[in-house]
Amino acid sequence: MPVDPRNTAGPARGEAPARRVAVDPKGPVLVEGPVEIVLDDGTVARSDRFMVAVCTCRRSRTYPWCDTSHRPRVRATSTSEDKDPR
Repeated sequence: MPVDPRNTAGPARGEAPARRVAVDPKGPVLVEGPVEIVLDDGTVARSDRFMVAVCTCRRSRTYPWCDTSHRPRVRATSTSEDKDPR
């Protein structure tokens, strides 16, 4: 059943309040916590934090939680001023 994004009514009687999810196209999915995620193998990862960053690129060493591995790595280049201290 499709969800109407214009529906701003609160939860129906007996329903749990909805979780807020923010999707960043260049980063993780942010979910208001606490959160439980069921992984492919059936194990459950749980976080009790107030906001959780869920990895969508699968590069994270702490998957399913984001560790910012999706960010491009840029090496700092030294300038000529750094090489010749006077």
